[in-house]
Amino acid sequence: MSGGFRSRSAGRRDDKPVRKQARKETAKHSGGRTRYTVKGRPAGIGDPAREAAFEVVLRVARDGAFANLTLPGILRDRNISGRDAAFATELTYGSLRALGVLDAVIAENSSREVERIAPEVLAALRLGTYQLLYTRVGDHAAVDTSVRLVEAAGQDKAKGFANGVLRSIGRTPAKEWLRRLAPSSELGALAFTHAHPEWIARSFAEALGERRDELEAALEADSARPVVHLVARPGEISAEELALSTGGEQGAFSPYAVYLPEGDPGQLAPVRDGLAAVQDEGSQIIARAVTEVPVAQDQGRWLDLCAGPGGKAALIGAIAAIDGARVDAVEVSPHRAELIAKTVRGLPVTVHTADGRNPGLEPGYDRVLVDAPCSGLGALRRRPEARWTKSEDDIAELTVLQEELLASAVALTKPGGVVVYSTCSPDVRETRQIVEKQLAKGGVEELDARQWAAGMADVGHGPSVQMWPHRHGTDAMFFAVLRKTETLG
Repeated sequence: MSGGFRSRSAGRRDDKPVRKQARKETAKHSGGRTRYTVKGRPAGIGDPAREAAFEVVLRVARDGAFANLTLPGILRDRNISGRDAAFATELTYGSLRALGVLDAVIAENSSREVERIAPEVLAALRLGTYQLLYTRVGDHAAVDTSVRLVEAAGQDKAKGFANGVLRSIGRTPAKEWLRRLAPSSELGALAFTHAHPEWIARSFAEALGERRDELEAALEADSARPVVHLVARPGEISAEELALSTGGEQGAFSPYAVYLPEGDPGQLAPVRDGLAAVQDEGSQIIARAVTEVPVAQDQGRWLDLCAGPGGKAALIGAIAAIDGARVDAVEVSPHRAELIAKTVRGLPVTVHTADGRNPGLEPGYDRVLVDAPCSGLGALRRRPEARWTKSEDDIAELTVLQEELLASAVALTKPGGVVVYSTCSPDVRETRQIVEKQLAKGGVEELDARQWAAGMADVGHGPSVQMWPHRHGTDAMFFAVLRKTETLG
């Protein structure tokens, strides 16, 4: 259960002056609230990596922040780079992915319920427990730095409590904790061992079908840090040129994909100049499929019915510019619509702020993409805390919306036109069941989507396509292709 990092504090004598100065700058506190320095930043312990991780884990729990958006900003603002940035990233994302396991272990060693522990203390306990269970950080360093975080957060009275909990955890090997606390069912134990709620493991198992023996590999890949995928904008730069200019590697499937093993993509010149962007290769394949399925007498009227955040609309728009087509992009959120407009600037894309279920557009589109709002279970590796904040109850509400959006797309498509339905979720309730319900209404036929999967193999029996991180290195994305056969009454 090693995270690949050793102690970042043992033997560091040079951090004492830093801690001393931080204490001098720390304002007085009362009521157990966080101490703040004169610069408005939480008081430090002389360990920038752990301080950054602590702040993100705390913000996620207390404020509902997104770790993948919060951490990069903190690292940038505090000039944290190199090994410190790597360690902060490991601590932050690792702790959030394993949250359910960490809380179970903490609860087993705590004299009070996890829900009653102060947020600052719980954030420090989670970081300390993660280091004890999943990294090569020495026990003393994991405990000591976590207790100092509790103190710096103004929770002096909880120092002894935190110290006792972490020392108790450290006395038992990580594998024994997993064995002792895992549910009794085979599925529950597998989910717990790989830090997933049981309902998500069940969802994956159902989507894998007869390949259920791959469930452990799917859960393991879902917790691995994903490689950044770039998309080379067609007509502006090729994937080969993008790979050469960024030091990346051309993708295995999409002709526009480049894999970036490390580094901040936002700092790359092609990304800054709008020649490329960050986009999962699976998403690229789906956007490309919309433009590739044969359509008789294509008049160049294309539609992205659920366009936020704009990545697929931009790729479709770039291809439309080459083919002489135009794209309408619909987004219900005004803020997201503005972001899409910036993303597609200079492309033949018109952004409409409207509800995709009734966007008020003239029917007769040749090609329509329905990248439906979904549970996002296929992209959990990119949102480390998401697996513990999502609820299975949300899916019932989402499927109603998905059905309505797909029906709207079919109504807006001309006879002979095509609709591509996609989700970033493998859950069959959001994928095959939605497609089957639309087929049952009549007026459409399903085509074999595997023809437009860019040569990707092992995507299921068809006619739809299901991608998986453990098989393809993409998010667990789904898409199906429907052709409208008649005008529906």
